[in-house]
Amino acid sequence: MIIAMKSGTPAEEIERLCEEMLSRGFTPEKIVGRHKVVIGLVGETQSLDPDRIQEASPWIEKVLRVEKPFKRVSREFRHGEASEVKVPTPNGIVTFGEHHPIVVIAGPCSVENEEMIVETALRVKAAGASFLRGGAYKPRTSPYDFQGHGESGLELLAAAREASGLGIITEVMDAADLDKIAAVADVVQVGARNMQNFSLLKRVGAQDKPVLLKRGMAATIDDWLMAAEYVMSEGNANVILCERGIRTFDRQYLRNTIDLAVIPVLRTLTHLPITIDPSHGTGWSAYVPSMAKAAIAAGTDSLMIEVHPNPPKALSDGPQSLTPDQFDRLMKELSAFGNAMGRWPEAGANLAQSTRNEQPTALL
Repeated sequence: MIIAMKSGTPAEEIERLCEEMLSRGFTPEKIVGRHKVVIGLVGETQSLDPDRIQEASPWIEKVLRVEKPFKRVSREFRHGEASEVKVPTPNGIVTFGEHHPIVVIAGPCSVENEEMIVETALRVKAAGASFLRGGAYKPRTSPYDFQGHGESGLELLAAAREASGLGIITEVMDAADLDKIAAVADVVQVGARNMQNFSLLKRVGAQDKPVLLKRGMAATIDDWLMAAEYVMSEGNANVILCERGIRTFDRQYLRNTIDLAVIPVLRTLTHLPITIDPSHGTGWSAYVPSMAKAAIAAGTDSLMIEVHPNPPKALSDGPQSLTPDQFDRLMKELSAFGNAMGRWPEAGANLAQSTRNEQPTALL
């Protein structure tokens, strides 16, 4: 249930109402929007009468039930407003969100050696990326495939971060490794295979670093959003959703089927930022540029693209990786699409102001 307060409600009245709801056994979460404050009530609210709640204060504008099974994740929970995930990096704060420029994340599937990861970091930064992706720990289908360098791989990512100033996004597979990963990473990634590892979701939700949550290979949208709800229910509101392709019946030509229609669907369901991964979504580097452009046209907030200095010799996912030169060309092409949407960094300086009063449809 959400309580939308009237514009100009005194802070003291909001605190009083929160304390009253807490005394009734609910967990109030105060959400400060651009124009007003919304109080989200978490708990067993089914028996609550919205009209009775309305009587609790003359400053209440309206009381609405959140009908979705995912509460904190729901767009309704923020009264239709999008959320932002602000990530401090060595180069400054980078913001993920629908009213901000598109954020590009690039790098290899896995960290192989220092020369390779530092070279890649410098190249993708020069092309316009804000984050370096790279796995120190790698979940692989075969136990005989390269599993990553583990803790020493984290040291290599730290070296690349220091050399380039890029933020780091890397995957956590085991809760036992979370603290040392969070010490290096600016964003902690939960991969597709762990999307429903609920104990891991609770652990990443209890720590402070933002979380990039990839969609499971066979996950429905509800499954995915409920996984995000697990993270947010532990107190971490900084969740970024990442579509990386789902398994369908046609595996002959594509590794996965990238679901770009999920972007407008998510816009009506959730306030969380959206990332598209066209590398895993297709499995072939030749198809990555087309899907990246299509993702921008569909309204993504971020792109995650695999880049490797020598894809044929990559220890994992070489066929879907671009070379640095290919990434340079792609970024130039993407700028045209991003500028047309008003979402590329140089075109997006006034984006938040120009979209300040826009609201998506079909929310409530």
